[in-house]
Amino acid sequence: MIGVFDSGFGGLTILGAFLKSLPEYDYLYLGDSARTPYGNKSQEVIYNYTRQAVRFLFSKGCVLIILACNTASTKALRKIQQEWLPENHPNRRVLGVVIPLAESAVASTRYGRIGVIGTQATIDSRVYEEEIRKLNPGVKIFTQACPLLVPLVEEGWVGKPESNMILKKYLSRLKRKQIDTLILGCTHYSFLEKDIARIMGKNCRVLNGPEIIAAKLKDYLNRHPEIETRIPDNRNLACCTTDDPLKFQIVGEKFLHYNMPSVKRALVDHPC
Repeated sequence: MIGVFDSGFGGLTILGAFLKSLPEYDYLYLGDSARTPYGNKSQEVIYNYTRQAVRFLFSKGCVLIILACNTASTKALRKIQQEWLPENHPNRRVLGVVIPLAESAVASTRYGRIGVIGTQATIDSRVYEEEIRKLNPGVKIFTQACPLLVPLVEEGWVGKPESNMILKKYLSRLKRKQIDTLILGCTHYSFLEKDIARIMGKNCRVLNGPEIIAAKLKDYLNRHPEIETRIPDNRNLACCTTDDPLKFQIVGEKFLHYNMPSVKRALVDHPC
């Protein structure tokens, strides 16, 4: 299976893109809704939570895991890839979402003015700035932490006047900087993409993260047949949450626009 992990509902946007462009594979989604949001937690806590999630997904048969959570990708992915995987699962892979979005932003920018919004942890890590400058040192990068957006999405407040007011407040500085490309550095923000694009205006391209990640996954599987051939292609989908399964299914179907199978509770903090 291909595992998709997020701190809550946000990664469902990535899963939805996978189901659309790569529907033949088996998927297992895990949302750590009991411990969301990750963005205000320490690096050690984020790493431990992410490692537990990865271990859980591997125990269920996943060969490849996508950390759909930007915070997990910035705070835990490198250590998992370099230290934990070689010791525990050397024949399996864990990938993140930061590098594909950075590559797309550099390819898309017209005037070299890129904006990034994300959780406090993602913005503080400066990982997007680091990856973008590896590709083009001359690009100007402007960032903005948006800590209130994940809770608003998780509570189903997308499109409400209060949410739009908060969005305008967060985005006002980036508009003044006249950015031409905006990275949504949190999967939850994809649910707000239309409102963000409207506020930013026609001169700023808001990158569609799920489509970009799906295209990169397709390319990765084409380049790594040793992984691709081990992934079952029965079109099965399973979903787990660390919180209330019924609530997750109700909210998840609303955001995913897809009839989810019965959601199960996952005990990720228990040894597998």
